[in-house]
Amino acid sequence: MAPPCLSRTVAAEVRKQVSRERSGSPSSSRRCSSSLGVPLTEVVEPLDFEDVLLSRPPDAEPGPLRELVEFPADDLELLLQPRECRTTEPGIPKDEKLDAQVRAAVEMYIEDWVIVHRRYQYLSAAYSPVTTETQRERQKGLPRQVFEQDASGDERSGPEDSNDSRRGSGSPEDTPRSSGASSIFDLRNLAADSLLPSLLERVAPEDADRRNESLRRQHRPPALLTLYPAPDEDEAVERCSRPEPPREHFGQRILVKCLSLKFEIEIEPIFGILALYDVREKKKISENFYFDLNSDSIKGLLRAHGTHPAISTLARSAIFSVTYPSPDIFLVIKLEKVLQQGDISECCEPYMVMKEVDTAKNKEKLEKLRLAAEQFCTRLGRYRMPFAWTAVHLANIVSSAGQLDRDSDSEGERRPAWTDRRRRGPQDRASSGDEACSFSSFRPATLTVTNFFKQEAERLSDEDLFKFLADMRRPSSLLRRLRPVTAQLKIDISPAPENPHFCLSPELLHIKPYPDPRGRPTKEILEFPAREVYAPHTSYRNLLYVYPHSLNFSSRQGSVRNLAVRVQYMTGEDPSQALPVIFGKSSCSEFTREAFTPVVYHNKSPEFYEEFKLHLPACVTENHHLLFTFYHVSCQPRPGTALETPVGFTWIPLLQHGRLRTGPFCLPVSVDQPPPSYSVLTPDVALPGMRWVDGHKGVFSVELTAVSSVHPQDPHLDKFFTLVHVLEEGAFPFRLKDAVLSEGNVEQELRASLAALRLASPEPLVAFSHHVLDKLVRLVVRPPIISGQIVNLGRGAFEAMAHVVSLVHRSLEAAQDARGHCPQLAAYIHYAFRLPGTEPSLPDGAPPVTVQAATLARGSGRPISLYLARSKSISSSNPDLAVAPGSVDDEVSRILASKITSLHHSLGDRARLSPVGAEVWGGGMAVWVDRPLCPQDVELAERLNASLAFFLSDLLSLVDRGFVFSLVRAHYKQVATRLQSSPNPAALLTLRMEFTRILCSHEHYVTLNLPCCPLSPPASPSPSVSSTTSQSSTFSSQAPDPKVTSMFELSGPFQQQHFLAGLLLTELALALEPEAEGAFLLHKKAISAVHSLLCGHDTDPRYAEATVKACVAELYLPLLSIARDTLPRLHDFAEGPGQRSRLASMLDSDTEGEGDIAGTINPSVAMAIAGGPLAPGSRASISQGPPTASRAGCALSAESSRTLLACVLWVLKNAEPALLQRWATDLTLPQLGRLLDLLYLCLAAFEYKGKKAFERINSLTFKKSLDMKARLEEAILGTIGARQEMVRRSRERSPFGNPENVRWRKSVTHWKQTSDRVDKTKDEMEHEALVEGNLATEASLVVLDTLEIIVQTVMLSEARESVLGAVLKVVLYSLGSAQSALFLQHGLATQRALVSKFPELLFEEDTELCADLCLRLLRHCGSRISTIRTHASASLYLLMRQNFEIGHNFARVKMQVTMSLSSLVGTTQNFSEEHLRRSLKTILTYAEEDVGLRDSTFAEQVQDLMFNLHMILTDTVKMKEHQEDPEMLIDLMYRIARGYQGSPDLRLTWLQNMAGKHAELGNHAEAAQCMVHAAALVAEYLALLEDHRHLPVGCVSFQNISSNVLEESAISDDILSPDEEGFCSGKHFTELGLVGLLEQAAGYFTMGGLYEAVNEVYKNLIPILEAHRDYKKLAAVHGKLQEAFTKIMHQLQRVFGTYFRVGFYGARFGDLDEQEFVYKEPSITKLAEISHRLEEFYTERFGDDVVEIIKDSNPVDKSKLDAQKAYIQITYVEPYFDTYELKDRVTYFDRNYGLRTFLFCTPFTPDGRAHGELPEQHKRKTLLSTDHAFPYIKTRIRVCHREETVLTPVEVAIEDMQKKTRELAFATEQDPPDAKMLQMVLQGSVGPTVNQGPLEVAQVFLAEIPEDPKLFRHHNKLRLCFKDFCKKCEDALRKNKALIGPDQKEYHRELERNYCRLREALQPLLTQRLPQLLAPTLPGLRNSLNRASFRKADL
Repeated sequence: MAPPCLSRTVAAEVRKQVSRERSGSPSSSRRCSSSLGVPLTEVVEPLDFEDVLLSRPPDAEPGPLRELVEFPADDLELLLQPRECRTTEPGIPKDEKLDAQVRAAVEMYIEDWVIVHRRYQYLSAAYSPVTTETQRERQKGLPRQVFEQDASGDERSGPEDSNDSRRGSGSPEDTPRSSGASSIFDLRNLAADSLLPSLLERVAPEDADRRNESLRRQHRPPALLTLYPAPDEDEAVERCSRPEPPREHFGQRILVKCLSLKFEIEIEPIFGILALYDVREKKKISENFYFDLNSDSIKGLLRAHGTHPAISTLARSAIFSVTYPSPDIFLVIKLEKVLQQGDISECCEPYMVMKEVDTAKNKEKLEKLRLAAEQFCTRLGRYRMPFAWTAVHLANIVSSAGQLDRDSDSEGERRPAWTDRRRRGPQDRASSGDEACSFSSFRPATLTVTNFFKQEAERLSDEDLFKFLADMRRPSSLLRRLRPVTAQLKIDISPAPENPHFCLSPELLHIKPYPDPRGRPTKEILEFPAREVYAPHTSYRNLLYVYPHSLNFSSRQGSVRNLAVRVQYMTGEDPSQALPVIFGKSSCSEFTREAFTPVVYHNKSPEFYEEFKLHLPACVTENHHLLFTFYHVSCQPRPGTALETPVGFTWIPLLQHGRLRTGPFCLPVSVDQPPPSYSVLTPDVALPGMRWVDGHKGVFSVELTAVSSVHPQDPHLDKFFTLVHVLEEGAFPFRLKDAVLSEGNVEQELRASLAALRLASPEPLVAFSHHVLDKLVRLVVRPPIISGQIVNLGRGAFEAMAHVVSLVHRSLEAAQDARGHCPQLAAYIHYAFRLPGTEPSLPDGAPPVTVQAATLARGSGRPISLYLARSKSISSSNPDLAVAPGSVDDEVSRILASKITSLHHSLGDRARLSPVGAEVWGGGMAVWVDRPLCPQDVELAERLNASLAFFLSDLLSLVDRGFVFSLVRAHYKQVATRLQSSPNPAALLTLRMEFTRILCSHEHYVTLNLPCCPLSPPASPSPSVSSTTSQSSTFSSQAPDPKVTSMFELSGPFQQQHFLAGLLLTELALALEPEAEGAFLLHKKAISAVHSLLCGHDTDPRYAEATVKACVAELYLPLLSIARDTLPRLHDFAEGPGQRSRLASMLDSDTEGEGDIAGTINPSVAMAIAGGPLAPGSRASISQGPPTASRAGCALSAESSRTLLACVLWVLKNAEPALLQRWATDLTLPQLGRLLDLLYLCLAAFEYKGKKAFERINSLTFKKSLDMKARLEEAILGTIGARQEMVRRSRERSPFGNPENVRWRKSVTHWKQTSDRVDKTKDEMEHEALVEGNLATEASLVVLDTLEIIVQTVMLSEARESVLGAVLKVVLYSLGSAQSALFLQHGLATQRALVSKFPELLFEEDTELCADLCLRLLRHCGSRISTIRTHASASLYLLMRQNFEIGHNFARVKMQVTMSLSSLVGTTQNFSEEHLRRSLKTILTYAEEDVGLRDSTFAEQVQDLMFNLHMILTDTVKMKEHQEDPEMLIDLMYRIARGYQGSPDLRLTWLQNMAGKHAELGNHAEAAQCMVHAAALVAEYLALLEDHRHLPVGCVSFQNISSNVLEESAISDDILSPDEEGFCSGKHFTELGLVGLLEQAAGYFTMGGLYEAVNEVYKNLIPILEAHRDYKKLAAVHGKLQEAFTKIMHQLQRVFGTYFRVGFYGARFGDLDEQEFVYKEPSITKLAEISHRLEEFYTERFGDDVVEIIKDSNPVDKSKLDAQKAYIQITYVEPYFDTYELKDRVTYFDRNYGLRTFLFCTPFTPDGRAHGELPEQHKRKTLLSTDHAFPYIKTRIRVCHREETVLTPVEVAIEDMQKKTRELAFATEQDPPDAKMLQMVLQGSVGPTVNQGPLEVAQVFLAEIPEDPKLFRHHNKLRLCFKDFCKKCEDALRKNKALIGPDQKEYHRELERNYCRLREALQPLLTQRLPQLLAPTLPGLRNSLNRASFRKADL
């Protein structure tokens, strides 16, 4: 059907035709907005859309832009879509005279679908959303960006450094620097990188900029947001999906194939019946499937009775459908056989007894049985008897088939279900429909069922069967005790395929595909669901099932025993009028005229399990009835006896009052033939002259069930349909039940019937909903005419419609999609609904011939606005509606829409809402939204809100758009009014946000915003709010251009013209306001809405061209201002370690002008950049983590911030650069500062994290961090309905709902943390890294483009220095973050351009920028990627040249480069020196080739610098070698730092590097020492500059902290003149820098637990802070001091370090050979640990079997060592103090700090052993002195002095006794006393058995007076020691006596006795007198007091 074409003007005219009346004249409706600035809460009146369009000449816009101006001409079209039929033939009744109701039904089931198609709707975000999947599709083919951190390890070191990197490990104590000659030689021989060709040419800056820009523009991805994660699914309220066409309902489908049935004996035909039963629901849940697996020879026995079997009855496989899978479903298999004489048990006997193996033995018996069987088949072949049954528990099959891991795919055979049952826990059984029994996916299983149970005549009913089945599930089943009938039935059970071939429907129609009608079919078995199924009928079905239950003939006289019931469907009373509508079973004809129940032998009151299935004729009349005839069958042929004797009759008339009769009946049975005309009466009526069994009591119990899509089987529905059809046909009078309808009372009846529809039961009402809704709509739109009068039933019909819709909606709640829309209703509206034709004569639903003006007014046909995909239930607040709350559904509003839109052509102006109506309407909505308190109401509000939005959105495609805008505005104003008084504004705002989002998802959103027309400037040129405060803009002297300003602000003109965009951005601005409540949630929603729209624009083919996209971007320009103003609340991505200081504008309020900014730009300008004319401290910095009181508003989450920044970048990327430039020109300084901050933040937010990060996190960093906080907030605010959450969850259990439009499945895991996908594949991670890399590159390039635009605008301004400084900082930040090679090429080009245009930036004022730049460039010079190196070395070369040209030397750059290299080398792990060498060579090459400077000293200076750098690098190589040897590494760093004694900057850098390294290794004390040394260095320098009272005098001030610090006093006037260019210019050489270093030192000391040193550090820091009046910091410092002192008091166990002497011996050690060191190890390090560590380390270095540890501590004789080996001697040493020292070293800390002397002792005997007898036991004491005191800036210090003392045996004895005495004294005086300890010491002192105890010592040394007078003194001293010892023993015993309890008395006595013995033994030895005491001292034993004099003399 060709789409209509309308010219633009006509279209607009028609759209407007009815809106004239609402505005007197077109012009008067324009409201003049006098000012640009509009408060956010005010809703500006939009321009009149149609007027604007009419006023524009049609060709105003060139080329592609023309498409944006108006909707396309072919926007709407009407389609006829043929209805899909499942079966090859339609299966509807043919050529019968149908009554109206059946005809209407039949028509409805064959009509084609009428679809109103919006051609471009698929482009809307609602229909083709940007999801992760679509993003991935679009991301294909992205180039791989090369990043340094990913490249590391890819390229191995090149050949160029092989010559010098493998040198031996040199000594750290070499000359300060190795000689330069060799390194010069090295550098000369290297190959340079490629040079940039035009670098040395001098070109005009403009040309350079132009060239850079054109290079930047190449190969850029067109869509930025394609690289960003897709918008959040949870926020996509606008999401719609085109509904699926209405289809027949199916549950989960299982295919059951019957393969074979084999008994032990094969003598007669056996017939099978399969059906499903649900034990829990006690319900049969499928119709019967009949199968016949007999062999042809056996079937031949029944030849006499059989017609030719129809192919449909030969089916052996069936498809069962299960809507409610549960563990309680059984597949029941019943077997029947031909009737024969004898009861069931007798007939089963042979099957139970005889075995196949005994066939030969039982030959005769078998023959006999066969003969009998043959006779019975011939005679009784048409009758059956019950035989046996069994059941298969489906849950077992499904679950175990799922579990079975078969080795191959061949289907292993399985035992019957109850023999292979797995034990299932009770929870499995209890959970209904749990995952254990999903029947849709399990492994196919082949079952062999071997045991059957014989049927019992008394227990055939379904009740009995359910008892059996329940019993079967018990482990001790009674059934197991029964003897089974053994057989083998093989069946296959598998999930049914999607479209099986050769399938028959329950009506036996062929289902497509049916390749060949001769193939054996599979039958689809009709399901009888266990519970209600709500699904509209979509095809014709009219089946009747008859279930005879029981018959009681016990009182009937005569021979009535073998009873069979025959059923016939009669259309009249003549026997020939039986219709062939009864379905055949197996191997028979398709339909039969009669059917029999199986016979139970000799039973007068049999029970039946039979099911008869009938095909109801389309027209059932009063005469149609079921006739039941009861026969006695005589099994034995007796002469004169008939085979069957009729013994009773009964019947059921099928129609009563026009309704089909179904349900249970208990019928009396007549003995006689029924009389004529019986069929219109029921058998309950006692007809005269008839004889009844049992006196006319009900003796035959039977049940009828209909499955019909023609007969509703609900009285209310029946009545409604009947009345409507009576009206349509005008067939009065009409009899309805007992009443007669005439024209007079039909209206009243109809009204009553409409009201009664609410009483209809839900299942049939939903099933017939299409019919009901059609009729109701017809009553509304085409009111019936009764006796010439139009009857207005509109209200009643409308209420009924509301009820029906609500009920359908509620019933199908589980099938709703994520937004709560009911797919069935949506499908009805989309496909089935059609308005009755315009002419009454037109038949219903005839497709319109032309679609006249279909674009504007739906004539006939259906309005497009009825995409009910959005149906949501609402309850009405209108008291007039007699409707229960929660019922009226907004589907109604959609249907109303259809009225408005479809009829506004025919009904003219009436169909328009008047403006007043619009106000009321919008207002009512707002009241609703604001009123709710309970969760249901919240939900209701959400749905009303969304439905209104969708409705208006649909209207935009159909009616005057200006009018729709006025409705939107009315709604907004109402909501705004409510907001002021609302108790819950956040909820209202959320709803309005969603409303806006849905409205903006219109496919012509851009056109609706009137893009491309210039904004009309305000009528009176009053300045805007934003510009009045700004005096004038920064860069232009004249006032800013109001036109441009209004485009970038949410100004009046902007909102008037771009109405929808204005609404959206206003919502965003409101959500981002600092005071906004519920902010977290609102931020997310508002930002997500903008993001989603921008993503849509990126993927929309209509906006692919750059010019068009620029036009679209204009709709979002105010986003830049909004983001700029939100800056303080954005997440700070630039936080974290290692980041450079932020821009000037990021100045932390704490530092108030004292920090980074001091040397940069003057503070007032800085403040201006920081945020305008505010007081300096008032703007809280972003870089503070948690929100502080000063921080305005609620911070945005990382995810929201990042998304907002992505949107900002989108605007910057796509907007017209010229426009941006004009805007930037008009910005004030503070605004520009914030803009730069924003760009800085963008760089930080999108920085590339590296592949490693992806592997680490293994889930997208920002996306789906499903902001739990926001979730919580939602729950608290109540914006998420509890019910909605419940619905969301309940859907998982839903059996319906096609997964396509059920979006929730993906996000069911709402509440899981982000870890729900931890296991990404390698490819996925690769892909993520690829996309992130491209995103980072593109984001940085957009920032770079914008910076270039800003630089262009700044060129001429006065304040350009400050702005350029800030721009340069952003550029530097971009160069410092992880960037791709592609970006760095452009970034470095921009940096070179900036430096060449504004050299003063770097070389006049600030050194920070220069230092920063040098560091960045050097880092890139060492890159592994050659292009980066090429550009970085070019930049570095030009920087030197520039500096040189300004002042004929480039001291500043020289200094900065050297420092940068030092810090780079010291801190960077994966630093590649060979690449840096190549860059140095490249720079050399430039210098040699630079013709312009050939005559100057420049080249020479460059060469010097390069060689110096090369030297540092060589040191680095060594450091690299020792990367694993922390001591050696620190030694090297120490040496390098020593080499820089002459250049403080560099020494400081290296000290900081060492501190960093120590901190990394956990040596906090050493790190602190490095910081103290650095502070001393700075203090020396500051002291040279000027003398301040509050500053430290120099190093001397710090010597309390450490005596080592005096080495920093080396800098003095002769080395350094403070004012020389480039010296001490770093930020640390300031008072602030000194404070920083001291604070760091204090921090490290605290971490190391050296709290006493913290105090010393602060003693130097506090005066400086006091001088600065910095009370905030002072408070902090005193707080920290208090903490430190508290810790000193309370920390009992303090451990500082353990010391070891380590000696290295062997040539292998190189410089270390024969060197001794004292190592400081972490406290509690055992000797074994350090020994193991060193041994392991050096073994790794020198190889196995080379390193040996010397176990003793004796002096090492080098001559005895193996020259090939490396020896290490390790000894534990203890700090040693002279007696005088101990007076000062009182505390534990004192004795562990500032240590220079260590002691270790070695016992020995003259014959070489370590230990011997007392008289020969000597001891050697060794004292070691180190170069520096511990702790120092390194952890091992060389031993500079060693002295040894040897003690004679008697001296050793004296020392031992003194030690024992000390121990006793300590144990005695301990407070609190420790009895155990005391007793141990005592036992060791006085115990009799102590080896080498006191007694033995005394006997050895005191027994005789020595001959040598020199030893008298020792003799005497030992005696005194013993006296003291005895005294202390006595004290100890006394103390012990006081401590012990009664239980230890005996032990104490024993101790006392021992002591007495000891004292007696000692008495004679102690009383001896010496001849004389010698005064002179022995030269061998010096007093340790004099030891100091030996310090300098090395032994």
